[in-house]
Amino acid sequence: MESPVFEEIDPASDCDCPGCVHWRRVLPHSWAGRTSGHPAAHRALALAAVASAALGAGHAVPAAAASYAPHRPGVPAGDEPDSPQGATAPLHGPGGRPAKPAVAPKPTSLTRTEIINRAKTWVAAKVPYSMSAYWSDGYRQDCSGYVSMAWKLPGNEWTGSLAQYGEKISKEELQPGDILLFHNASDPENGSHVTIFGGWTDSAHTTYTAYEQTRPHTRRAATPYAYWSNSSRYVPYRYKGVVAEETVPGKEGGTPGAPAAVPFPGAAYFGPGANNKYVTELGRMLVARGAGGSYASGPGPRWTDADRRATRAFQTAQGWTGAEADGLPGPHTWELLVTGKGKDVKDGAVGPPPASHGVPGYPGRALFRPGANNSYVTRLGEQLVRKGFGRFYRVGPGPRWSEADRRAVEAFQRTQGWRGGAADGYPGPETWRRLFS
Repeated sequence: MESPVFEEIDPASDCDCPGCVHWRRVLPHSWAGRTSGHPAAHRALALAAVASAALGAGHAVPAAAASYAPHRPGVPAGDEPDSPQGATAPLHGPGGRPAKPAVAPKPTSLTRTEIINRAKTWVAAKVPYSMSAYWSDGYRQDCSGYVSMAWKLPGNEWTGSLAQYGEKISKEELQPGDILLFHNASDPENGSHVTIFGGWTDSAHTTYTAYEQTRPHTRRAATPYAYWSNSSRYVPYRYKGVVAEETVPGKEGGTPGAPAAVPFPGAAYFGPGANNKYVTELGRMLVARGAGGSYASGPGPRWTDADRRATRAFQTAQGWTGAEADGLPGPHTWELLVTGKGKDVKDGAVGPPPASHGVPGYPGRALFRPGANNSYVTRLGEQLVRKGFGRFYRVGPGPRWSEADRRAVEAFQRTQGWRGGAADGYPGPETWRRLFS
């Protein structure tokens, strides 16, 4: 008798339950797959129905499940970007507004700060990866849809059409808000991908901060130039609509790109009982500055202990102590966050969110994802080695989440009799409990 699957139920805004994980992987590739009562299945069927209706009406629309770069069976996910993408489409997909003309319209003017801030909104929201679903802002939840959103394009592009909105530049010219684009024209399904350049992380310009849409959700991570794979084939582009940063009036010399339109709302908007948009905005800024480990399910409008812990971690990172690091944002904390100044929170400084589902020691899903780098990844890997799953590691285990960690976790999950979405290689509370029991 197979072991019952209690796995991977960890409350989150992007729903990481095994059913959602499974359907997010299966449905974009197979509309003929099982249909169940799960909301993911109904959403996929509804999208397919909209596309069919539009086609029946004689309008040319892209296939809802057009795959330009699907993951190839048998190829480890770490060897290529696991980011299939949809075709060119209007906002909100086939059912959205009429398709735009073939010639790209005049680009919307944006500053570099605006581009990066738009990119950060998806990182903070942990937008799930999908090549057929559309986020609330109308943009498709894949790598090219993400860039279309950050550049505020009038519709959803793909890697084969994004270049028309940019101009080629050199590596030395790269600045935050530019992109690194790899479109494999001879075989679009083989590795095509795009990332947003967020700035260099070292003086030698060998590593940069990449904002990208990839499974399981949008991420911001240090990435070797130009990418983990096919590095030589990525081309830097600059958005044609980039304009100079505005300065903040009233400050000597001004502060380029500072969002003066979001002043500190006042201490009354934060703390126990607070429930407003400024709490959400605070949480998003804290996540972008490295304090995301405090949140089990992402920032929201209701003030929680996660907001306090994340705020305190940011304040401590500035070297503040005592009343200056009380976990409640004041004017100085807010100013550093909205202007992008000050020091980021170091990995692991926040500590894990409260134990999930009463499982001692389980820190939450957010610490076991691509780009994660913390002591819990090391602890997980060492325990997997003790349990006999060390064959997946060539070096390590270590603090940086890798494909070796995912494959070792998947192998352990399969020994529990789990299959499908319950054996996806990402440790949930039940995996953690069984692994450390």
